[in-house]
Amino acid sequence: MVQIRLADAGDLFMTWIWTSGARGFGTGHGPGDEVDRAVRALAAALPGAGGGADGIRRALTSGAMADRPAEHRLARLLADALWPEELTAQIRHVSARAGRPLVRIQPSPGVAQVPWELLAVDGDVRLIDLADVATAAPVSLRPRRPAAPPASGARQATGAGPDAVVLVLDPRVPGFRADSPLGSVLGPPGSDPRLMSFVRSRLDAGAVVPSVSSPEEAFRRTDLDREWLSAVLREGARRLMYVGHVSAAPVEGGQSEDGALHLCCGPGSVGLTGTVRTHRPLSAKDLLLGTLPLRADGEPGARIWPAPPRVALIGCESGGDLRFAEPFGPAAAMIHNGAELVTATRWVLPTNVAFHRLAGLPGTVRPLSEAIIAVDAAHEHRDPVHRLGGWQREQLDHWRADGRIEHSPLMWAAMTCIVV
Repeated sequence: MVQIRLADAGDLFMTWIWTSGARGFGTGHGPGDEVDRAVRALAAALPGAGGGADGIRRALTSGAMADRPAEHRLARLLADALWPEELTAQIRHVSARAGRPLVRIQPSPGVAQVPWELLAVDGDVRLIDLADVATAAPVSLRPRRPAAPPASGARQATGAGPDAVVLVLDPRVPGFRADSPLGSVLGPPGSDPRLMSFVRSRLDAGAVVPSVSSPEEAFRRTDLDREWLSAVLREGARRLMYVGHVSAAPVEGGQSEDGALHLCCGPGSVGLTGTVRTHRPLSAKDLLLGTLPLRADGEPGARIWPAPPRVALIGCESGGDLRFAEPFGPAAAMIHNGAELVTATRWVLPTNVAFHRLAGLPGTVRPLSEAIIAVDAAHEHRDPVHRLGGWQREQLDHWRADGRIEHSPLMWAAMTCIVV
């Protein structure tokens, strides 16, 4: 394993050290103007550029990640600016003798959106071809596992427990229709056979919360609010998967803790964030501080929402807090509250409907659904980073072979495992 740390100081500085059997270390340096040019080119290729439907349309139709040759030029530009050849040689050396190594990258804020897996480090050889890649959580973040109070009778009725998988799948946000900005991300319940099979497989494998009798009942629920989530997590769970809306805080504002998940919370839910119509988002500030600022007998967020060891946050820029000098967004909050691994996204994710309407994919092809299933399979595996990397390598092989938009890195390279 090689651990890499990056720092912004006008130019970009890198240090790395090999552990777990291999020996060695090194340093790298990227001139600031080259790094800035590469990062701007990446930003222009992502769905977030320009915002809204126009930004997503641009990314899916004319952006660099929608075209195989243009994407390779972008990957080469990023590698030239950010990645030292010496480190590639060391990775090749270790791989030839001990198998594909793990690369743990702790990015600086300026390069936190970079999909390191995509870097063309040698011709069309990508970093993901040579190594498994994970994002290292900032050193300041360490899981907190304070003792939770005994579960009440009401909490025991949730059906959760240490073996449970908690599924929060496209919850209905109060005050927003299915076709509105905070509407459905997965479409009508039961409309996606692959997602139905995925939920059925989880039901067949063991305890699932919320308790449902059919897969369709797991989607677009109206009862998955912060109080329900607290009751479930206090009873313990081995995994949490959230698929839905995430509102990232603007980087220029500097307050990553304003990033939020959108559950079924109405205006009566107690929290530190204002309401949007008839909905109160669950912010990272809530997850971190809990009710401590609200009352004398308040509890910290880690007691109210203790995170299970593995958490998936599949929503727009759910891992975007790493772009801040002080990363305290939803992904970081989950790690602070006890998670050891959080799979999150680096940028805005196009929905299946966006692929259909804007990129002309047939309705039977659903890239977001495939990504959800891949993340779920990874979190069930003993080595989730390796398993997710295997799926990403499969997608890259398809992209190289046919350049079809459903295999574009726009979807699969957005996913990263943030590890402690």
